[in-house]
Parts: sequence; C-alpha cells; structure tokens
Amino acid sequence: MHVSAYVVTCSDSRDAAKDESGRVLREALESAGHSIAGYTVVKDDPEAIRGALEAARAAGARAVLFNGGTGIGRRDSTVETLQALFEKELPGFGELFRMLSYRQVGSAAMMSRATAGTYQGMILFALPGSPQAVRLAMDALILPELGHAVRELTR
Repeated sequence: MHVSAYVVTCSDSRDAAKDESGRVLREALESAGHSIAGYTVVKDDPEAIRGALEAARAAGARAVLFNGGTGIGRRDSTVETLQALFEKELPGFGELFRMLSYRQVGSAAMMSRATAGTYQGMILFALPGSPQAVRLAMDALILPELGHAVRELTR
C-alpha cells in the first residue's frame, strides 16, 4: 500500500536549503513508492509543530514524519507536543529505534526520545534530526511497515 506522507523538520538552526534529514526522508519515501503530500521546516516550538501537523492533515497525509527536537536539549519540544496529541502511542517504535541505534552509536542512544503514535487517522513518527538516524529509522522500521500501519488505522 502506498501512503501519502508529509515531512516536517523541527529546527531552530536549519532551513530547507540545509535540511539533509528532510531530504533523506522525502527521497526514501518516494523511492519506496509513497507520495509526498508536503514538506516544511518549522521552529522547534509547540505552536509551529501543531501548525505543521494541521497542514499535513489538510493536505490529506496519512503519515507525518517529524525530524528534530527529540533529544534532551532545552528547546527540544517535538516529543512533548506530539505525545499530548496521540490517540494511541506506539512505544515499540521508540524501543526498537533505540535498540538499533545503540548498535550504531553506543550508549548515546539512550538520549533519543524517538516516538510514534496515531492522531486523527494519521500515523506520526518523531525522529532525531541526524541523517544517519533518519536512514536507520526509515530502512529498518518505517518503510517495512508504513503501508501496513496505515491500513490498520482504517480497520
């Protein structure tokens, strides 16, 4: 099943021209046959993140992939913003991501707060902002299950 996806980069320092992780996400989705309903870079700010999610919903996205704002920094707010909206959280995504990440980066993986959940008929993923982390999440977890996850949302 091919899915309409929306990519959101949450960053206080990157713009579209410097957003390698956002590019990696879009290219991976398109290479797997999914369509891109939209893409935006927003400040790591709860109001901006909620606005991007609303834009994704209005664009008809069934999956929204956020990158950035998942660490422990003072300004990292993506996780709290999305978790407050989740109808159902998918704790296994974060658990598996950290397990796989540990194999690549060692104990620093514990500082990732990657998460996923559902919201208004969409599946949301919050990923770290590094291109390496985005590739890992896409290749090992998201792309193999994206169609299945969206199909489950309609059951």
